[in-house]
Amino acid sequence: MITFVTGASSGIGRALALRLAADGDDVALAARRTDLLADLAARIEDGGRRAVALACDVTDRGSVEAAVAACEAELGPIDRLVVNAGIGSPTPGTDFVTRHVAKTLEVNLLGAVTTIGAVLPGMIERGRGHVIGISSMAGFRGLPTAAAYCASKAGLTTLLQSLRMDLHGSGVAVTTVCPGFVRTPMTDRNRFAMPFLVEVDDAARTIARAIASRRAVCTFPLSMALAMAAMRLVPRPIYEWMAARPSHRRVSDRSD
Repeated sequence: MITFVTGASSGIGRALALRLAADGDDVALAARRTDLLADLAARIEDGGRRAVALACDVTDRGSVEAAVAACEAELGPIDRLVVNAGIGSPTPGTDFVTRHVAKTLEVNLLGAVTTIGAVLPGMIERGRGHVIGISSMAGFRGLPTAAAYCASKAGLTTLLQSLRMDLHGSGVAVTTVCPGFVRTPMTDRNRFAMPFLVEVDDAARTIARAIASRRAVCTFPLSMALAMAAMRLVPRPIYEWMAARPSHRRVSDRSD
């Protein structure tokens, strides 16, 4: 399998690239921080799989298309696309800065659109492939100070769901991954309690199993998924009162 991973320089992207390589994939590692990618590629090759480090900014269509072309020239046609690159910084309504909100949507949602658009036509033409999007439970309901992040993940989740229906019978599978809190450099910046926090290597193993079985949706950990399912049933006024408490304030940063 040839797997292309965006946001591969750290966090879930890095851990998942290592996991998939250990399971037998050759991996194209795409991100902005190529120094980190070079080290990761060397580690994968030391383990006996092929890897290529590719400079890629998912907000730049030309950069994405060039990275995809370089991957296919070096490794071959892409079998699996992992759309993982993302950012998440506070966007409070009391200090609503349009460019900050727009940047989050540009990376997390439009960046996914650009990447999928560069790879999906080839998969459809070959009649096989797998698109995996790393979304979040944060897309289930709005959270305080996180309007842009929540909106971007809600958009990504519904985008992938629509694609899954459209691609049924095409040979191309679509998997939506919705983690809770995962310990990464991005979540390390948070200054609030993160219930049911998952270690990144455990998250990578869970996602890799979902990819191998071509599951439609992977939501984890179960404890957090059950809690969020219950919260989605809470009436709006009660939910908003609970979620707006100061302990739930969010702080994070870019993951690729």
